[in-house]
Amino acid sequence: MTFLTTAGRAAALALLLAPALASTPAVAGDVTLGDIVIHQPWARATPGGAQVGGGYLAIENKGTAPDRLTGGTFAASSGFELHSMTMDGGVMRMRPAGPLEIPPGRTVTLDPSNLHIMFTGLKRGLKKGETVPGTLTFEHAGTAKVDFAVEGIGAKGPGGGAAPAGHPMPGMDMQ
Repeated sequence: MTFLTTAGRAAALALLLAPALASTPAVAGDVTLGDIVIHQPWARATPGGAQVGGGYLAIENKGTAPDRLTGGTFAASSGFELHSMTMDGGVMRMRPAGPLEIPPGRTVTLDPSNLHIMFTGLKRGLKKGETVPGTLTFEHAGTAKVDFAVEGIGAKGPGGGAAPAGHPMPGMDMQ
């Protein structure tokens, strides 16, 4: 009968857990800035050569006065824009959304199907599992440092998941 020492048991446990830990997706944590709480910032991985990427999150205003998301930064891009996405005759149209009001006592969600952050001038591709730092700037609360967890290309939310069937990527018209 063979017995493992304490160190041997720890090494064996580390070997057993390594595959599970390596496959755990990066999850960005919530960030609080005054009355503003930024929930689970994430981005989608990009195909090779992509010049733009998308960022998503939820912003909760726990205060009694409105605030506005006015801009931000993303370490892997030269530009940061707020956009809205609509479907028009089977064509996806993206337009700048300007400052985004966060009403008091409400949560505004930025997701792949409507309001989102457009990272322009990508300096490199975004890879699933990495975390990319950035900032969000609010009119009243100031600037918050956030980390965007990069999910798969077809993810529809933090923690991964496939995009809905028939996701409208063909025919995209950015205006």
